[in-house]
Amino acid sequence: MDEELRSLTERLRGESGASAVYDRLVATEDADELAAALTEPGQPLWARELVAFRLGAAGDRRAFEALVLFLNHREPQRCASAACALARLDDPRTSRAAAALATNELRVAYALHPVRLLAELRAPEAVPALITTLERRLRPHDPHRRVALACVDGLGALGDVRARPVLTEALAHPALAEAAVRALARLPKT
Repeated sequence: MDEELRSLTERLRGESGASAVYDRLVATEDADELAAALTEPGQPLWARELVAFRLGAAGDRRAFEALVLFLNHREPQRCASAACALARLDDPRTSRAAAALATNELRVAYALHPVRLLAELRAPEAVPALITTLERRLRPHDPHRRVALACVDGLGALGDVRARPVLTEALAHPALAEAAVRALARLPKT
């Protein structure tokens, strides 16, 4: 977690212009101060991301809604930091939110981090959501190969036999075939 926090703070220091508010939010250990900054009107995006990450990494569930919004952000770095914090938050709503984001066809361009988070969480929602998302990515000319590859890798890591049909279908797609072979090898023999 230290490396993730260091990377986040370096990126956000630049966005903040190294402001005094940034310095205060990085230095404080007061969870109530961080939570207040999360909902205070007029806070810049970088400040909300910083406090949501810090609260989430500390297991403070007041960060949940903000982290889910960042998990679905158009900027991949924000999605990655939110996924990292959500994985440590230990909130039972996380897997349902990640599954909803991963399977939302209107937001599939931003589904990479929700897909990876689902595999990491190993929640009951993970396998059905990854199967659904991968099935949609197997359509001809689908532009979201990174999402499809993350689904294949996640299904292999989860090792659930329900994934066998969709992983077998993925073998016919050159960009996914090698990963599908590895994923299928990780499934229990039936």
